Amino acid sequence: MNASKPVQWKRNLWALWLGNFVTGAGSSMSLPFLPLFISEMENYSKAELSILSGVAFAVTFLSQAIVSPLWGKLADRTGRKPMLMRAAVGMTITATLTGLSPNVWILIALRLIQGAFSGYINNAYALMASEVPMNQSGRVMGTLTTGNVGGQLIGPIIGGFLAGILGYRIPFYCFGGLMLIASLSTLFFVKEDFHPTTSQDKSESPFAHIKNPSIVWTMIISSMLIQAATTSINPILSLFIKELMHGSGNVAFVSGVIAALPGIATIFTAPQLGALGDKIGPQKVLIVGLIFCGVVFFPMFFVTTVIQLGILRFLVGISDAALLPVTQTVMTLNTPSEVVSRIFSYNQSFQAIGSVIGPLLASAVASALDYRYVFLMTVLLVLINLVVVTRAYRKDRRTTQSMTK
Repeated sequence: MNASKPVQWKRNLWALWLGNFVTGAGSSMSLPFLPLFISEMENYSKAELSILSGVAFAVTFLSQAIVSPLWGKLADRTGRKPMLMRAAVGMTITATLTGLSPNVWILIALRLIQGAFSGYINNAYALMASEVPMNQSGRVMGTLTTGNVGGQLIGPIIGGFLAGILGYRIPFYCFGGLMLIASLSTLFFVKEDFHPTTSQDKSESPFAHIKNPSIVWTMIISSMLIQAATTSINPILSLFIKELMHGSGNVAFVSGVIAALPGIATIFTAPQLGALGDKIGPQKVLIVGLIFCGVVFFPMFFVTTVIQLGILRFLVGISDAALLPVTQTVMTLNTPSEVVSRIFSYNQSFQAIGSVIGPLLASAVASALDYRYVFLMTVLLVLINLVVVTRAYRKDRRTTQSMTK
């Protein structure tokens, strides 16, 4: 190994941390207020607003799910930095144009295009997974996660403040500006020592190179279910808060604060839980995180005040710190560097599918029943995920024991 490489991967980590931070800040600065932005475009009924908000959220991830494997295959041929630049520049343009949307259909079309060019955070994980020493992968993935989550912590508060004073279009312009910062940070500070493998059959499945494909597939499916659960409340969160506040007060600012609360817990606990996973095994952290997630989401059905909702949302942040970073770590430990981008692109694609399923299910539940029932639906998704993960690890343990006999 080149003596300068350990120094360079640390430099890349902090440059990508900044990119993740501004990406998280920009997206969270605008998305919590998307339903309120749509409600100002026309006088929609509660059911219409729920459905349109769900579609506007989900459509970005639908296009992302379709194109992610193609970008991942290209990344394994050309390197991860070009994919980071593609995502950062693409979101710079589409996020800015979204703020100019004259109606909900143009907004939905722009978010569809944005999804096709997104993927900065996933490519940041893939680049670091190809460079970081295996014995530090949990801590590094946790640290990288704090960049995204830290942005998600600050973004909604700033976005809510700006939206409450200047209108709901301004956060989208800020999103575009922040992605320009991510573009420049990546261009000038991220260095990738990329050497494409010429012997690899590009038509061959990347899973053929993995020592434990069933566990990797389980992590990919788990990521999808985690994403479905955590994004399911996005289309209705600000609308539910407006209902709890009886339509009075600065709903945008309060929604921003409530949306940011999970980030406070996650940013402090993700590195520690990642390091804990390095010591005791990531599967234990993942299973406990899923149980805790279900326990926290269930009481949200009964909340009657914004304060109660805020406390539970804070606790959700702890479970968040134990979920997606851990699945990324397991994939890193089981995936060789020559196919890591394709594996992570599959993961991004499945996460995007989760981000389609969650909001659309939530919108359907909210329009047919009530906002509160979305939280029960989320608990069901978490329980399904817990069953999938525990069964996979039991099967893997039995297989390992039979091979050692």
